[in-house]
Amino acid sequence: QVQLVESGGGLVQAGGSLRLSCAASGRPFTKSAMGWFRQAPGKEREFVAAINWSGTSTYYADFVKGRSTISRNNAKNTVYLQMDSLKPEDTAVYHCAAGAGIYYARNYDYWGQGTQVTVSS
Repeated sequence: QVQLVESGGGLVQAGGSLRLSCAASGRPFTKSAMGWFRQAPGKEREFVAAINWSGTSTYYADFVKGRSTISRNNAKNTVYLQMDSLKPEDTAVYHCAAGAGIYYARNYDYWGQGTQVTVSS
């Protein structure tokens, strides 16, 4: 069993930055790919970014490519999502997930409760 707890969300103006964190506990974190997904009100959950177990490969949705960086620290059992140049359309609840990954939610076994990101115009 893996428990995931996100933090770092909040209210930010357009053009600002946030760094989301996801702390994992439970089974070996180092064996899992980690992903970030988001869900805005009235919209389906969508893939944002993912990183493989070793941190050597990263994957991004087109809408965050060049504006976001995913990273992980296996010694701290934590994965991060640095988001820059935020836009109002980035407003959503952001969830981290652990599993085989990479792009599809169905390939992740464990999910956090999410952290709210709100970007004002």
